[in-house]
Amino acid sequence: MDAPSFLANRLDRGAVPLVVGDLIALVVLLTVGTLNHQTVEFLTANPLYLPGVFAPFLIAWVAVAPLVGAYSAGAVETAKSSVPLVVRSWIPAALVGLGLRAFVFRGGAELAFAAVMLVLGSVALGGWRALYFRVR
Repeated sequence: MDAPSFLANRLDRGAVPLVVGDLIALVVLLTVGTLNHQTVEFLTANPLYLPGVFAPFLIAWVAVAPLVGAYSAGAVETAKSSVPLVVRSWIPAALVGLGLRAFVFRGGAELAFAAVMLVLGSVALGGWRALYFRVR
């Protein structure tokens, strides 16, 4: 019998609602942040701007979160296990996203922006998951 692969141990079918919620939380966070710097008129006139803001962080999240365990069996048990896992996943994902933003996509990775993304991303993801387990 083959030992389960590393990634198979990191992905649990019960985490599907967490995947959807995490992606929504990140899109909302990035949209609100963008609206603090750009107008709705600008975003309407430049329909590819917002996807360009989303891309580095969503790519980083999809690549890093499963490796850290954001969607493992432990993540679907309780808020007590899920919230720390999502925050521990967000920190390296945000750093990868900042790197992608600085070197591949439009934008920079200034220290203040990095701090805001680390803190607010942790709050958005952890807060949504805490709410999910309270309502579930």
